Amino acid sequence: MLPTTDEPDRLPSAPHPRETLALIGHEAQERAFLAALASGRMHHGWLLGGPEGIGKASFAYRAARFVLAAGDPAGRAASATSLAMPETDPATRRIMAQSHPDLHLLRRIPKPDGKSYTSNIPVDAVRRVLDRFGASAAEGGWRVCIVDSAEDMDRSAANALLKLLEEPPPRALFLIVAHAPGRMLPTIRSRCRLMTFAALEQAQVAQAGETALERMGGPFDASAIRRAAHLADGSVRRALTYVDPETLALVEAVRARLDALPRLDLTALMALAEDVAGKAGEGDFAIMVETVQSWLSDHLHAHAAAQPARLAPLAEVWDKLGAAARDVETYNLDRRPLVMTLFHDLSDAVARSRAA
Repeated sequence: MLPTTDEPDRLPSAPHPRETLALIGHEAQERAFLAALASGRMHHGWLLGGPEGIGKASFAYRAARFVLAAGDPAGRAASATSLAMPETDPATRRIMAQSHPDLHLLRRIPKPDGKSYTSNIPVDAVRRVLDRFGASAAEGGWRVCIVDSAEDMDRSAANALLKLLEEPPPRALFLIVAHAPGRMLPTIRSRCRLMTFAALEQAQVAQAGETALERMGGPFDASAIRRAAHLADGSVRRALTYVDPETLALVEAVRARLDALPRLDLTALMALAEDVAGKAGEGDFAIMVETVQSWLSDHLHAHAAAQPARLAPLAEVWDKLGAAARDVETYNLDRRPLVMTLFHDLSDAVARSRAA
């Protein structure tokens, strides 16, 4: 049996979203959800869209706790100012223990060998939820299904979910976490209410990170979480990944090389290439790629109104990086040449962009 710390939707050394009782930011989204619930005309499908790691899954579990608590959730919503439920509430305790009979979760599952997880949400898992929603609710009230995330569904799984969204039973609620809602099947999007979540402010990321680390009960460096929040682009998940001292040092080193472009420090680049080489550097390589992609994304968004000739060089590097990183992983290639080539391409792209 896989330990709970190895759940596919749990960040190591961080609380799972179902255990995250405090939600930093997203107050407008909470008010909108409460208003819909109080109105008595609650939409059965909600598409929770926005960047990864900003609290969408935590919001989904927060909403599930509120809806599945004893009593009428619509009446409770009419006077509530947030979706917060106490940790002592029976529904909250059962959801945290993964034992609530009316909460269903669709996510990647362990492979038969128990050593890893499926790359997608299996269609059979969706069909099992279909069967459960065909029966009566175990406790006679609402039933909630959380999909985390939509990107993990292939077409077969998405089409199976569509059947439920097309003909939902009474008092059924589907909370679908989507990092890129525009890529979902149009038929699913059309049957859901889109709720958009924005990246958090840097101070909110730091606050949420500290709250998560405090909940884990271990010591942490408050200055490190603030430095990580500065680099996390509004994502608490990313900040919690970066707070590890070695990871934080790597991200800061990569960002220093990026911010210096088009100037290249070949000695520093060779040291970086060595750091991400070999089997021990697999995780560091992924962090490096993510850091470069984040930096490119920031620059492309910051200059979105610029002429295409200025954006094209950076967009070209984005495409090349994605393809090269996939090839390295697929064919187990040496990462050192990719690092050197990548930064030379970035240097050229920045110079061309500035000259355009």
